[in-house]
Amino acid sequence: MAHPTQLGFQDAASPVMEELLHFHDHALMIVLLISTLVLYIITAMVSSKLTNKYILDSQEIEIVWTILPALILVLIALPSLLILYLMDEINDPHLTIKAMGHQWYCSYEYTDYENFGFDSYLMPTQDHTPGLYRVLQTHHRMLVPMETPVRVLVSAEDVLHSWADPALGEKMDAVPGRLNHTALIASRPGLLYGECSEICGANHTFMPIVVEGVPLEHFVNWSSIMVEDA
Repeated sequence: MAHPTQLGFQDAASPVMEELLHFHDHALMIVLLISTLVLYIITAMVSSKLTNKYILDSQEIEIVWTILPALILVLIALPSLLILYLMDEINDPHLTIKAMGHQWYCSYEYTDYENFGFDSYLMPTQDHTPGLYRVLQTHHRMLVPMETPVRVLVSAEDVLHSWADPALGEKMDAVPGRLNHTALIASRPGLLYGECSEICGANHTFMPIVVEGVPLEHFVNWSSIMVEDA
């Protein structure tokens, strides 16, 4: 869960988000080293009185500042591409959920079951019990079994939306007439909060997304009850 004055990411709740955190730390260290080097060079040049107006170029320096940035880009690009392809992999999902964006709520359909779906509206503040977060709660949460590959199909009924959950490392555009897909694995139990990340109208800020990771046996019991009530 995000908190005030937070500078970093939320704690990872999926393997993909763990890789994104590692890549973030890796890239940040490279940026820090580059910034330190540039600051040192600027300070040395400003404070030094040693100048030579007859030096017009240096082939050695040209080679260094061409090869060195290229190596740095390779060090950043390789893990970035690895994570990019990892995020697109959907191998034998055990469950498929279709998420539809509406103005201004989400609806979910568990396509592996017959007639199993529900709408997920913002919960008004007066309905909250102690400990719940304002403007982030919904009446119905998207339940997923822990440590289980889940495919999420994302689309929209009216305008552009975006289905996003930072702790899972998920952000997928919901485009009317188009079916996008992503994959997730919840590695720990709990409530994982997100929001629509595409400006979709007047109530865009009141369109929360709540994913709840639960043990497999709890999910089976919950889905059985929901199918019977449908």
